[in-house]
Amino acid sequence: MSSQNQRLKRKKKNNNFLVQGTILAGAGILVRIIGLVYRIPMQNKIGSAAMGMYSSAFYIYNIMLLLSSYSLPLAVSKMVSTRVALGQHKNAYRIFQSSLLFSLVSGGAACLLTFFGADFFAAKLLNEPGAAYAIKVLAPTIFVMAFLGTLRGYFQGLGTMIPTAVSQVFEQIINAVVSVLAAFLLFDMGAKMDIAKGKDFYADAYGAAGGTIGTAVGALAALFFCFVVFRMYKQVLNKQMRRDNTVMLESYGNIARVLIATIIPVIISGTVYNISNLIDNSIYGFYMKSTGGTAHYMANWGVYSGQYYLLINVPIAISNALSSSMLPSLTRTVTEGKKGEVLRKINVTIRFSMIVAIPAAVGLTVLSSPIVNMLFKQDTQLGGDLLFLGSLAVIFFSLSTVSNGILQGINKMKVPVRNALISLILHVGVLIALLYGLKTGIYGVVIANMLFGLSMCILNGISIANFLGYRQEVKKTFVLPFLASVIMGGASYLVYYLVNMVTKRNSIACLLAVIVAVVVYFVMLIVFRCVSESELRSMPMGGKLASAAKKLHLM
Repeated sequence: MSSQNQRLKRKKKNNNFLVQGTILAGAGILVRIIGLVYRIPMQNKIGSAAMGMYSSAFYIYNIMLLLSSYSLPLAVSKMVSTRVALGQHKNAYRIFQSSLLFSLVSGGAACLLTFFGADFFAAKLLNEPGAAYAIKVLAPTIFVMAFLGTLRGYFQGLGTMIPTAVSQVFEQIINAVVSVLAAFLLFDMGAKMDIAKGKDFYADAYGAAGGTIGTAVGALAALFFCFVVFRMYKQVLNKQMRRDNTVMLESYGNIARVLIATIIPVIISGTVYNISNLIDNSIYGFYMKSTGGTAHYMANWGVYSGQYYLLINVPIAISNALSSSMLPSLTRTVTEGKKGEVLRKINVTIRFSMIVAIPAAVGLTVLSSPIVNMLFKQDTQLGGDLLFLGSLAVIFFSLSTVSNGILQGINKMKVPVRNALISLILHVGVLIALLYGLKTGIYGVVIANMLFGLSMCILNGISIANFLGYRQEVKKTFVLPFLASVIMGGASYLVYYLVNMVTKRNSIACLLAVIVAVVVYFVMLIVFRCVSESELRSMPMGGKLASAAKKLHLM
């Protein structure tokens, strides 16, 4: 019994990255839910056209963030974790200092370029001049996020995701409150200007800009929180550095070169990975203009970005978190030369990701219209149709995100760049064919988006197999979760149909269906032996779940 407990403790220790990933995933889900909740009153107030401007402005913001500092958490955590694994705390701190200087330069330059180039980006790239106001509001946030990313990356490299997780939730709460208030106030102000000037422009443009103010305020609040945590930790850090006997301290010049060499592939990969949205926006905008559908362009795009894309990104947040927590852990294991442990971590991460992503995709497909009708007031028919068509994107993007992290963790930084470029070229070609050839409209954007994620999955999977000779186990990773999800989907839809028929209340029926879906899926995972008792206990909160399963005589 004692040896069994020791094995369980070792397994829990080895799965610490999964625990940390679950903490970050929990925060990520909460952040997405808060983001979903606060956008509902915003969309209902300012409308789909203004939300289209709001989302378009964020595409420019996200690209500039990617080019300047988005890759800093990943690069800093990867470099710091390597030094910590070797006991080089002084060099780890020097990396942190160099990263702060890089943040100052890159964040400042991107901030200025975004602010002064806002009118050009809005008119020429987005084909929507009204988005310029929102882009200008977002520009200072890029500068703040550069420093925030460095702090978060440093904490992650030290092996803790808690400061990042807490700061993300804190940031989003502030963001939600300020964004809604500012959007309401500025939308009304713009509406008055429209009446006075006889135009139909300022309400949407100002409403979109108001919605972005909270992003800047939230980022500042998160930066302040992380700085306070860092100051509290500084005493422990100083003690670690005093005990560090490293003789050869890395020069700041060498650190800068390694930092840039680490960042550039991530920047290119991330930019290609995320620029597809900007390209979709531009191609779809010009297509609608050529067909005389300009009036419907921003409304349709607002539904795509503000309903469909927002909803599928809630479960994808779990894979993002797993990738963030796995990368420094995987890098550390690679540094220590433990190939068996590397393969085990890859297996656990992909399995855990699919155990969440597959039922999420099935649930969003089965309950697509009820969920959209529960959350939104405008354009719910289109939103439900897009979600029904494109829910598989949850699986594809979850798997591609995790596989990106795996390749970066084993020091194959350039491979995701190549795979993303190939996928992007395929994506653009298919999108143009769907829009101009088959006249699929906004549905073509959803299909092309899914194809991009699928292509990334396939190419990354081939690359991992080539570099590590690794093949993911199929039955427990894909087949059994899918079978459990199908049963879950059938049960949840039946509950929704019956409750809605009796109560005539979509929200009540939808919420009960979701609760039933979670319970049924958990039960089916145990019944199908998709996870064993030891695997369940080694996971976060696994002890309580295993005890519940035993009480129900499932184990």
